Amino acid sequence: MCRHLGWLGADVPVSSLVLDPPNGLLVQSYSPRRQKHGLMNADGWGVGFFDASGPAPVPRRWRSPAPLWGEVSFHSVAPALRSHCVVAAVRSATAGMPIEASATAPFTDGRWLLSHNGVVDRAVLPRAPGAESICDSALLAAAIFARGLDQLGDTIVEIANADPNARLNVLAANGVRLLGTAWGDTLCVLRRDDGVVLASEPYDDDSDWEDVPDHHLVEVTAAGVRMTPLDPPKGP
Repeated sequence: MCRHLGWLGADVPVSSLVLDPPNGLLVQSYSPRRQKHGLMNADGWGVGFFDASGPAPVPRRWRSPAPLWGEVSFHSVAPALRSHCVVAAVRSATAGMPIEASATAPFTDGRWLLSHNGVVDRAVLPRAPGAESICDSALLAAAIFARGLDQLGDTIVEIANADPNARLNVLAANGVRLLGTAWGDTLCVLRRDDGVVLASEPYDDDSDWEDVPDHHLVEVTAAGVRMTPLDPPKGP
């Protein structure tokens, strides 16, 4: 129910991550290769990146409820947008959820950018201030922000125990850290010479892409990539 991508590394054009790869998010919006749930991601798109022109990185976003393939203005501007840290997504809306820009990832608390690929029962999510939409992903993001990203793994496990059918693949970044969870859907990592990509599926056929095992947390920093197993959901 969505495809997303995170980048941490050197300053690169946003277009090089989202639009240019032969199987990047642009292509995944209409023809994903590994998506298990849904056939297309035509219910919106969002690109968030960190602006490092000031004393501290500032998250900036461009979101739309329209399909990515029709966004001519973004296609024109994206090559001029550069960042060392990016979170981007194309959306396949959960049934019954609104299709609007505010329901489209990445979400933010002013410090982090966060995307959710999956589905979760809104009834199990703890109430948290600042949700940008009533959709499940926005409410999940607000709950994660309220608890803190240092607790991301524990939060995912607790929500999964409350909703065993939840799919909780999350990407989050704050300009110096990139976090990802694999929980119920695909997640891949590509270690490049100039940085690291986390993505729902490979954007090309490079043999260096690695699959992240399910029920794992991934942390990317300047020190490298670390994968940590998460506790499996509890039985009845």
